[in-house]
Amino acid sequence: MPNKERTQEWTDYEEIIEKFVQVIAKNMNLYGITPSVGRLYGALYFSDGPMTLDDMRDALEMSKTSMSTGVRSLSEMKMVEPAYKKGVRKDLYKSEEDWYKSFTSLFGNRWRHHTETNIEEAEEAIQELESIKCDTKDQHLSEQIDRDIERLRYAQNYYRWLMRFIQVVESGEIFKFVPKHDDQK
Repeated sequence: MPNKERTQEWTDYEEIIEKFVQVIAKNMNLYGITPSVGRLYGALYFSDGPMTLDDMRDALEMSKTSMSTGVRSLSEMKMVEPAYKKGVRKDLYKSEEDWYKSFTSLFGNRWRHHTETNIEEAEEAIQELESIKCDTKDQHLSEQIDRDIERLRYAQNYYRWLMRFIQVVESGEIFKFVPKHDDQK
């Protein structure tokens, strides 16, 4: 009977790990990463060693193309890196196990792009509104444009502050203010 008990224990173990991998995927979805890519990261994180695309495909029951695309995305975010093992010819990958580093990279990549775009969009809106204001004889419209330009400049100031915050996160300086919690319990 010990074999049957061990089998149930392994089944219970796998269910617990799978549940947590789903939590990882859900969390990564908050940053615009698809759940399948989040599950891929989770599978790599809990793997005892580097995995090939075939290993990933078998573990997640997804296509090799999906695995390749997911690995590329995770590599760009510095959450997965190539690994080497003597005698293995296929490409191997392993997860970045420093979640603090992964978060700062992921946060920075995602937020920087959107914030830069918002700054540019606000500037375009300001220029277009100023053009309308120059051409209008409508005093009420001119006053409304002035109020809206002031709102847009406020938004730009916020986005510039957000860019500085992103730099603090990306540089790791954030850990001076919010230290890493390194103890394991």
